[in-house]
Amino acid sequence: MSNIDGIEKTEFQQVQGIISLHRSKALQTVNNENLLTAWEVGAFVSIKLRDSVWGSKTVKQLSEYLRTQDPTLRGYSSRNIYNMVALYEAYSSIQFIDYQNKLKLNEFVQPLAAQIGNTIPLTTELIAQPMAAQYPNFLNLTTLTNHFEILNACKTAEERIFYVLYSYKERLNKRELQRCLRNNTFASLMGGDKHNLSKGLKDIYPQITPMLKDTIFVDFLGLPKKHSEKRLQNSILDNLKDFVLELGKDFLFYDKEYPLQVGNSVFKVDMLFFHRGLQCLVAIELKTGKFKPEYMGQLEFYLEALDRDVRRSNENPTIGILLCQEADQSVVEYAMSRSLSPTMIAEYERQLIPKEVLQRSLEEFTHFLNPKTKK
Repeated sequence: MSNIDGIEKTEFQQVQGIISLHRSKALQTVNNENLLTAWEVGAFVSIKLRDSVWGSKTVKQLSEYLRTQDPTLRGYSSRNIYNMVALYEAYSSIQFIDYQNKLKLNEFVQPLAAQIGNTIPLTTELIAQPMAAQYPNFLNLTTLTNHFEILNACKTAEERIFYVLYSYKERLNKRELQRCLRNNTFASLMGGDKHNLSKGLKDIYPQITPMLKDTIFVDFLGLPKKHSEKRLQNSILDNLKDFVLELGKDFLFYDKEYPLQVGNSVFKVDMLFFHRGLQCLVAIELKTGKFKPEYMGQLEFYLEALDRDVRRSNENPTIGILLCQEADQSVVEYAMSRSLSPTMIAEYERQLIPKEVLQRSLEEFTHFLNPKTKK
């Protein structure tokens, strides 16, 4: 490519930005139309099944008919048609509508008409059922494929709403979402009162609760039951992409064993990250044993050195995460209750634990993603 000057490069980047913007809009429009199609097909078939007009054999015949009429048509197997029915029934239920109104979920997206225009095919009028529920724009936050994964894995409206919002926030693809479903990210982020956060962390970052996990699942590291901190660190570095996905996509890896010179001594932070959402450095210290209160002094010392000598003027105070193999919750609560440094304790699990369905309000997570939903 020939040399270009600074002005031309800036102008070229503007053209690239225009292309990227409209490409993104085109993909979003396609996704919205796929979802709307699935919703209307699901509504049509649901009503037929509900009224006992159709049976399971008829759904299979419908799938075969569609394939015969248009061999290029994909995604309308009998299984997928039942997924569309599940999509319609889950998000037209009274339980979901109550949550939708309470959490103001439709404020996350523009009205559907504004997104895809007002041109609706005339055939829609022929297939729309008078008893079908209104399409919730909230569904546009993630892909149809992701919705099917969520519906098949989650039993409650709370869980489904959470994973749609989390997919939207983290821009999760199918594989990434499947992992979050397996390791019960819902429980890790939303479960119970968080005593593992220091008073200082809560004061400096009041929005922190739905952003950092209590438990980090590291099954992908293949660690033996007994392992050293060096083995843990090296395994994380070898599987950094999966580790960052487990932490959250806002984490950017900065360095390992980051040196801190204090006086005539050099100290090393096990792992240093930067968090885009919080605009701050995040120091992670690894401990393969049980949490001990004295670990906090070392971590707080590192945070002080990072804030004094490394943090830039436009960045927020550094956060410290102590990642332990095990932690007594009572000891953690005592250790964190008076700590004024922005720190937290998290446990790592070598294997995924069985998922338990949680019953919990999603107001905090919803408000974090979209402050407009606050009352």
